[in-house]
Amino acid sequence: MDNSSEADHFIANLDSAKSYAEIWQIVRETAEYATCKRRNSMMLFLDDLPLQFGAYYPVGSNNIVLNRTLVDAVEASCSDKATINALIYNLLLHEYLHALGEVSEVLVRQQVVEVAKKSFGENHIATILARKSPWILLKNLPRKTVTGSKKVMEIVHDFEKTDKYIV
Repeated sequence: MDNSSEADHFIANLDSAKSYAEIWQIVRETAEYATCKRRNSMMLFLDDLPLQFGAYYPVGSNNIVLNRTLVDAVEASCSDKATINALIYNLLLHEYLHALGEVSEVLVRQQVVEVAKKSFGENHIATILARKSPWILLKNLPRKTVTGSKKVMEIVHDFEKTDKYIV
């Protein structure tokens, strides 16, 4: 496939994704497409974190913890599914690049932009959020609407499909 058909494939899949697992599949595909690196057996957890944290990767683990509060706040203020998917994509890609071995925040932020640009093109919302920061989606959101009680961290089941049994 040429670059434009790759981008069309990635755009169509991200814009229509209906679950974390579908977005995760695109994260893995685009990261491998742009960096030639891949890692299997990742797990996703949702937790209520302060808004300045989008997600985190505990170094040496196979876990990504996504900020449920941030995703819920953006979903409550934005009805565009493609934008919400692009936000989740950016947050997961950032942590996945850490999981692939890059510890520098500065370098990972640059890599997120490069992967998004190569995979989706310059003008897709995923690339725009990568370049400007996902937090631009919160600029008009009143902070008091983003409060609530902390819920128990939850695992996202069926996040990564694998054909091997992992202990």
